[in-house]
Amino acid sequence: MKFSYVMLPDYPLADSIETIKTADELGFYGCYSVDETWHKDMWLLFAAAADKTKNIRFGPSLTPIGLREPTLICQALGTLDELTGGRAECVFSIGNFGLLAQYGIEWADIKPLSRVKEAHQVMRTFLDEGAINFEGEFYRYSGLFTFARPVQEHLPLLIGAMRGPKSFQVAGEIADGIHTALNYSREAFEYVVENVKIGAARAQRDWRSLDIGAWCVCVVGPDSAAAKATAAAIVALYISSMPREQVERHGLDPDSLAPIVEALGRGDVAAALELTTPELADRLSIAGTPAEIVEKIKRDIEPTGINHMVLAITDPPLVKAFTGKDVDAPIVRGQLRLIHDEVMPHFG
Repeated sequence: MKFSYVMLPDYPLADSIETIKTADELGFYGCYSVDETWHKDMWLLFAAAADKTKNIRFGPSLTPIGLREPTLICQALGTLDELTGGRAECVFSIGNFGLLAQYGIEWADIKPLSRVKEAHQVMRTFLDEGAINFEGEFYRYSGLFTFARPVQEHLPLLIGAMRGPKSFQVAGEIADGIHTALNYSREAFEYVVENVKIGAARAQRDWRSLDIGAWCVCVVGPDSAAAKATAAAIVALYISSMPREQVERHGLDPDSLAPIVEALGRGDVAAALELTTPELADRLSIAGTPAEIVEKIKRDIEPTGINHMVLAITDPPLVKAFTGKDVDAPIVRGQLRLIHDEVMPHFG
């Protein structure tokens, strides 16, 4: 089981770089970031952190092809790979539906899965060959080339997905893996992995060779109640991103969450937080003491075939920035150390 840190790059940049250095020193596999207009630019942040780290891998989880043109993503990836000496990778998908809506883009109208498949073909070709001639349904190129060449012979391209099943199957069929976000129940993880297996079998690939990552909200601290309260303060903000089918795979009625989504929609964060019960937050996060984190992963995640924990670590400064609420938990660097010292040793 690999362990990585996925950040929201909303802290002072100097702090973010120190956190990345800590994750590198502690042996985390990767540092990922969301690539969205709402946040600071992850590409510039990772470029600044490149020569301050030795082993940790970098990349978006995820970058939105609904907004970013695929060959330009490859240009950034090739540049980052050179800066890091071959430590870049990429998780991509159509993007956050809420962000697309703010750009006036209706995600259903742009054939998301077909576009993701074609974008993968374009990106794989451009990364591997440095040039492309292509005539597709969504993308067309004539003699396009780039000097932004990756150091790695094969820079990994993974698909980000939540709803499934077809997106999970496509990841198993064509990509180097998948990061699936906001899943927490054993049923949800089993659903992801079973569909990845279907796709891999279709292409006669060994599914166990793929990076199957679980992108999860995580808070770990010595005080279980404080860690769970910190997670609860951010869980409400993610509920509106979960498709109905995904909510149901957690044993929840999507309609019961409608008041939370409606409160967020009208900008009433306080009401959304109040409506997010401790029981609901506990179900939709991984939070508690290190022993509780280990128990959760061993019970509901590791047995399903998930082989990569991609932890969206939440701490008091982040909660304060997003909700104005004061909570009590270690800052991210402290949580990284707890995970390294008391969680990672339990997994091979």
